[in-house]
Amino acid sequence: MEQLKETQNQLGKSRYKRILLKLSGEVLAGEKGAGIDMDKVTQISRSICDLYDLGVELAVVVGGGNIWRGRTSEGMDRVTADHMGMLATSINALALSDAILQLNHDTRVMSAIAMQEIAETYIRKRALRHLEKGRIVIFACGIGNPYFSTDTTAALRAAEIGADVIFKATNVDGIFDKDPKRFADAKLYSKLTHQDVLQKELRVMDATAAALCRDNHIDIAVFNLDPPENIVKMALGELEKSTLVY
Repeated sequence: MEQLKETQNQLGKSRYKRILLKLSGEVLAGEKGAGIDMDKVTQISRSICDLYDLGVELAVVVGGGNIWRGRTSEGMDRVTADHMGMLATSINALALSDAILQLNHDTRVMSAIAMQEIAETYIRKRALRHLEKGRIVIFACGIGNPYFSTDTTAALRAAEIGADVIFKATNVDGIFDKDPKRFADAKLYSKLTHQDVLQKELRVMDATAAALCRDNHIDIAVFNLDPPENIVKMALGELEKSTLVY
């Protein structure tokens, strides 16, 4: 009961009305390193539901790297490898949707590739309608074309649905001037412009995604997903370490 009251007291305090959350496929693997760890998926889903309960309209783009990384497939045709990666994202999207549904929150999986028996085909106006009706929308299969990353998908979908911000949940505290896992003196940026990201080649997203966010004035909040509760703290402005790209 106390937890319910606390959540109710937080309603409306999110700094953002409509958020697109970008999750890598790897985070769904947890400590297993590959495949899907449903305990980890449930933990992340619980935080997603808590974020939704703040009164946020929420969409999610999920990668597929825990199942398939096409760029490492030596000798395979790039288009074929990318198509396999898109299918991997659909598997992750369905797993995430199921976990959220078990937490009594409504979801819709929308795929850029038609697979009508298991997911809705992505139509922008339908996605907007789902958001307005309070459903958590999970985008699968990238943009439906090879040679584009799920970061680019996140930037494109955020622009299409009019998201206030992209939450890019990672395995580090934000954007650093160099790899924090290799250099102890790496500096964490608290704020950067989109132009800074592109000029300094900071690689928070690929260049196509970063340029798309810049051109459409979409903020990017980069933060550590460990623990998953950081998703809610980011929305409330209570996370000590993060980077905002504006």
